[in-house]
Amino acid sequence: MNANEAARTGEFLRILISCLWNKPAGASTRTLMDSIAAAARLTVEESSLVPGTAGICRYEVTTRQAMITLEKAGWLLHENDCWLLTDAGRLVCKDFRDAADFYTESRRVVQDLDLVKPAARLTTEYARGMARQQIHAYLQSLPRHEFRALVRDLLVSLGCTPYWVAPADKQRGRVDLVVLPDPLDAGVQILVQIRNDGTALSAESLQMLAAETHPGNRLLCICPAGFSEQALHFASTQAPARLLLMDLERFSRLWIEQYPKLPAEARQRFPLEAIHFLAPAE
Repeated sequence: MNANEAARTGEFLRILISCLWNKPAGASTRTLMDSIAAAARLTVEESSLVPGTAGICRYEVTTRQAMITLEKAGWLLHENDCWLLTDAGRLVCKDFRDAADFYTESRRVVQDLDLVKPAARLTTEYARGMARQQIHAYLQSLPRHEFRALVRDLLVSLGCTPYWVAPADKQRGRVDLVVLPDPLDAGVQILVQIRNDGTALSAESLQMLAAETHPGNRLLCICPAGFSEQALHFASTQAPARLLLMDLERFSRLWIEQYPKLPAEARQRFPLEAIHFLAPAE
């Protein structure tokens, strides 16, 4: 990589790191790529598609290769399509204020590692990202009563027994389902609330729900838009298994895991299909 290429890659990384700097929960690959596209004034060549990569632009390939380098260096963390800036990465950012130097240093740190990412792996990563977006968009588009039915199906597959399910026309009230984690233990109930108004659940709302829940019961909050940092912190301070949180990412992963156990009717409501890609050698 020549000096000009390193400088341009550094520009992309500067935008990426700026996006991650104040996001302790991280951001998806698509969010980061869109941020770069919006801020970097891409050239025609950079925005053109790379043959054999199922619609990935050249700037994405360049940036993703660089992100893998930073991950190998320990400066970025990647899990379930979520990228986070590590503490080590923050320290290095302060030492190398020039983005190109930052990237050059990361390459030096991992110079003995083979970091060339084949097109097949980029294709599978892109496909995973697109599939995740499609699944999340589908779940977010469902009416409340249809999403409630999916939640019931999932909890049943996990061994819970429905005790009460809100009627389809229910519009008010905080509880959508009541389930028993053990069909032989009627003393413990899980109260399920679904918040699908398109906004992240705040700490204040979560505290109110927890206060209204009997100490002997559990509360499961399912919010497709996720939870605020304060809400996540509040949940972490509660007794284990007393307060459970589930966003779309966790819901979809559990659905995939439980898919073989789900009845045909449930699979028809939220059907999935496995597609096989070439798996490049590690």
